[in-house]
Amino acid sequence: MIENRSSRCWYGHLRFASPRHLLSTLLVLTVFGCDILPQKGDTEGEQVQAQWLVAARLLVDTDPTYTIVRLRAEPLDSARGGHHVLVTRFEFNPSPAEGDEYALGLALDLGDIRKWKRGTTYALGPRGIPAYATVTCLCRPLKPDSVRGSFTISQRGMGQIIGRIDATLFFTAWDDSSHHASYRLRQRIDGMR
Repeated sequence: MIENRSSRCWYGHLRFASPRHLLSTLLVLTVFGCDILPQKGDTEGEQVQAQWLVAARLLVDTDPTYTIVRLRAEPLDSARGGHHVLVTRFEFNPSPAEGDEYALGLALDLGDIRKWKRGTTYALGPRGIPAYATVTCLCRPLKPDSVRGSFTISQRGMGQIIGRIDATLFFTAWDDSSHHASYRLRQRIDGMR
């Protein structure tokens, strides 16, 4: 067995793939804080993008002409500072019918990640970690309002960050400020350098 000292998460060899060792492997991973299994109430999004930049700034580009909002991180020279930025994208396909698929983009400005404690839950929004979201769907064009909820860092290593997001993403229609929509995002979130 190999222990990844930076994350304290135990990873085994291929022998754990056998049914005989599967239960013991899952027990070891759970005891040592590895968040690999879905939890009750999790959303079923597939994370298709995971980008964690160390010295960067978060950019939210809005183009009202085409009703587009882009979330991206711009790398900075580490001597100029910058924040840890996590940009992810989740795709959802709730039923076999066409037209109900959607994708949620999420960007978190984590600031100096070294000050965040592992296993502690932090608020998202104006009084916590700045968070921005976008939605892509076959629906009325929506612009982001706010993100409310929490983020917990489960593991942090040299090249990967693992956490849990439990948030509601709020949006308003571009052409009608009285039309609002919200999406739930509650699941594991990964970031890779």
